[in-house]
Amino acid sequence: MALSARGGNRGPAAAADNRRALLRAARRLFADKGYNVPLSAIAREAGVGQAVLYRHFPRRLDLAFAVFEENFAELESLAARTGPDAFERFFERLVELMVESVGFIEMVVGARGVVEDYDGDERLAQLLAVPLGRSQEAGRVAARVTVDDVGLALRMIYGVAATARGGAGRRADVERVRDLVLTRWRA
Repeated sequence: MALSARGGNRGPAAAADNRRALLRAARRLFADKGYNVPLSAIAREAGVGQAVLYRHFPRRLDLAFAVFEENFAELESLAARTGPDAFERFFERLVELMVESVGFIEMVVGARGVVEDYDGDERLAQLLAVPLGRSQEAGRVAARVTVDDVGLALRMIYGVAATARGGAGRRADVERVRDLVLTRWRA
């Protein structure tokens, strides 16, 4: 009898690696195929069975929010950076994440009414305030620009991203709007 080349079941020891693989696969496939990509495709790309996926993420929404949390962690790190261009760098990365995750944004907007304790809007506003204040103090962003203005601009950019045709066209349109907004906000 031939031995299987497949490794043994590592059980709980593999849980953290499996979770990371699922999040990586979900991020890529949600961005590439949209929020409604089959969960079986995510599990397959992650190299795990669907039972493992459901053990970590019982609902599609749980998986999407976990990926979204990774985005927040990256933004928290960016918000903590100092320098006069802190806001511009933060805003540019936030817009990049929006383009990469148009499907996620749709999901989060839709989930606002479903997930009672969703606090993403407040968290984002708090994150924006720090680098915005730094760039305003450095004279790079006009003092008249508020966190609410930034939120409105992000919603406008999302509208452009969600309605654009194709990946390259979407990116070009979003960059154009981002540049228009940043130019208008300069001190």
